[in-house]
Amino acid sequence: MAIKSAGAFSLVLHSHLPYVISHGRWPHGTDWLNEAAAETYIPILNVVNELADEGIEAKLSIGISPVLAEQLADDSFKEEFVSYCGEKITAAEEDEKQFRKHGRDLMIELSVMWQKYYRGILDSFENRYHKDIIKGFRELQDKGYIEIMTCGATHGYFPLLSQDTSIQAQVKMAVRSHKRHFGKDPLGIWLPEAAYRPSYDWKPPVESNVGEKPYHRKAVEEFLSENGIRYFIVDSALLKGGKSIGVYIDRFEALKQLWGQFEREYQPREEDKEKSPHEVYLVGEHEGKRPVSLFSRDPNTGLQVWSGEHGYPGDGNYLDFHKKHFPGGHRYWKVTSAKADLADKMIYYPKDANDRLVDNAAHFADMISGIVRDYHEKTGKQGILCAPFDAELFGHWWFEGPRFIKEVYKNLAKLKDVGVATLTEQMEHHKPTRVISIPEGSWGKGGYHYIWLNKWTEWTWKHIYNDELTMRDLAREYKKSDNQTFKDIVEQLARELMLLSASDWQFLISTWAARDYAELRLTEHHESFMRLAELAKKVLDGQSLDERDKALLHDIKEKDKLFIDIDPAWFAEVEYP
Repeated sequence: MAIKSAGAFSLVLHSHLPYVISHGRWPHGTDWLNEAAAETYIPILNVVNELADEGIEAKLSIGISPVLAEQLADDSFKEEFVSYCGEKITAAEEDEKQFRKHGRDLMIELSVMWQKYYRGILDSFENRYHKDIIKGFRELQDKGYIEIMTCGATHGYFPLLSQDTSIQAQVKMAVRSHKRHFGKDPLGIWLPEAAYRPSYDWKPPVESNVGEKPYHRKAVEEFLSENGIRYFIVDSALLKGGKSIGVYIDRFEALKQLWGQFEREYQPREEDKEKSPHEVYLVGEHEGKRPVSLFSRDPNTGLQVWSGEHGYPGDGNYLDFHKKHFPGGHRYWKVTSAKADLADKMIYYPKDANDRLVDNAAHFADMISGIVRDYHEKTGKQGILCAPFDAELFGHWWFEGPRFIKEVYKNLAKLKDVGVATLTEQMEHHKPTRVISIPEGSWGKGGYHYIWLNKWTEWTWKHIYNDELTMRDLAREYKKSDNQTFKDIVEQLARELMLLSASDWQFLISTWAARDYAELRLTEHHESFMRLAELAKKVLDGQSLDERDKALLHDIKEKDKLFIDIDPAWFAEVEYP
């Protein structure tokens, strides 16, 4: 642990993708997983290992969602990824031939860069990590260089799920899956979409079989405490009020439209100047349950990295994300300017990007140390700077991001009064005692649910709510049954409900990033759920499955074969009412 006299910095990365194996490849599907592995997960593994080789402990807190861990551990992904890298190498070779034919010297250099990049990624995957990315992270954890956090099992949006049993199942499955993959229980969780809800009499926001009468709901932290999770993270506006800054709103025009509809109803809470994002608090005074620690995002460092317009990734020298050379899809152009359209993008110069990277990393390290020192000088307390980001920002959205992380840590290692620490180390060092309450909300601009619940997504919640009730009833029968066929069906039902409940679908619909795909996937899981529910009821009525029924069950199980140790009983009753 390296919490120094003024305090410490904690970088937190959240890694997550929805379940895409066996659900398409390109442009939406397994290639999302391949891209994230090649551009983010393996580069981050490499960076942390390189820092360790240089005698620098990253002390990174990285969240790996259970559904992502299941996919990275899947043998089909491992073979698919090797083929994917081979295709990227071949595409770069073909680009080189084309560029040589036309005498485009700068583009030739970049095509060679891409060949080297993907050969290096493939070599790391096969020879350094032996095709096991999960094991790579686990080894760094076991050496003490990082800690690994969990998330909701399939990234279900906790505040909008209609049954407490659904949240219970998301958390219990997360803990069980995490221990299977990483060898220990998780202490921290990245709440899906950083979305939190306190305890109160809750009313379903859309019409469904759940009805309209309010009913009492448990607070999110109760489920965490019951399952041994010690801390979570929220946006700073949930902690102390004020305006909540949406981290994606400048990347998706559709979110700006949605925000325009919601903004008229939004009134930010008055800022509470007594609370600080540079301290750790406790949430949840519930009888017989341990309060859970609460960290919050530092808003200044967050905006500096998140914003594609005002932050480092928007620098004109960095590789542009959007403009791609087809058919291979490699990128050869730089951002140029925040307002430049695709036709105005200029050729990428790696040296210029690297020079800016060095400058930006030094600036960011100075910013971190300045904030921590300023807090320490004003309060006499050691400051906490919690900087949470989606991992995929580094490498996927921002190609130079993993190298930026490495340079930041190299700069921080030179400081005598500001250290780096995992969130667990921060929690154990500071030993929080102050219990506070926070309101309902998420990371979205305005801090509420409009990205996931709006006129474009209302229909999705109706299906989820109705299926939650069906799952509850069949889970209760599951607990009483000794019929193995029935149990197999209900176990797959639980998987389908979890996949149906992923918050990714509403996000993709609302951003229009992959709207058709998201609507198709949600509908597909709902239809699979309904057909399986009919089979379950058929078996309950004493009937046998015919060959078509058996084929249906087999095919759905083969397509969605995650969470081998799922327990449908989690959906039957709340364990601690």
